[in-house]
Amino acid sequence: QVIEAPETSAAGSCCGPASSCCGGPAVSALGKDAITRDLYDHGAGEVSAAALEASLGCGNPTALAELTPGEDVLDLGSGGGLDVLLSARRVGPHGTAYGVDMTPEMLALARRNQAEAGIPNATFLQGTIEAVPLPDASVDVVISNCVINLSTDKDAVLGEAFRLLRPGGRFAVVDFPPSFWLAPWRVEGVPANRGGHGIRPEIVESEVTAAGFELVSLDLDWPTGWLTDLYCAVFRKPGATSPPAEPETGLPSR
Repeated sequence: QVIEAPETSAAGSCCGPASSCCGGPAVSALGKDAITRDLYDHGAGEVSAAALEASLGCGNPTALAELTPGEDVLDLGSGGGLDVLLSARRVGPHGTAYGVDMTPEMLALARRNQAEAGIPNATFLQGTIEAVPLPDASVDVVISNCVINLSTDKDAVLGEAFRLLRPGGRFAVVDFPPSFWLAPWRVEGVPANRGGHGIRPEIVESEVTAAGFELVSLDLDWPTGWLTDLYCAVFRKPGATSPPAEPETGLPSR
């Protein structure tokens, strides 16, 4: 089930029937390079088998937003780097994919995976999703792969996503409703409506729109893997979207 938000003037809005970038038969019919089968298709392993094995995410948010060559992308809680490396390939040499993680061990693993994959336009930063070490309006897309349900300060996370996005930028979220069998892994200090074991889609919609975003689409039938009831949502920061500038010297435009 895909719930469409009212149409806006934003060019390139995704997750609607026209683009079908949330997956499904229309994606294959249009020849989109979305990764939806079994969450990550064989291309993910080609980027880095180690990153795929280390991935702790529950979905594939890179399939949510139609990444355009030259765009800049940020993955919140990047772990082994899989979503960052997939995004880096999609945005090409004139774009950059950033990943932020707070653990030196995961950053070291992600950088090893990057070297193995031979992808130069990825950058891994040490920090938290509540305080990302990047300047204002520095990316076009922010992605969250089952991460925002872990935060003890959701206002800070959503505020950071809003701050970091350029006008018209997209915030792509994959998550799942709370599950009783994950309750023993509850994170201390996290609000009761999430707790490290899921967050309901209506709460995500309410909280993200309250932070200033516009809902583009909410897909309640996101392809599932080891979890059930995954959903995907795309939000947009208000403002006019500027297409990535064409580099004049062969160097990245940003």
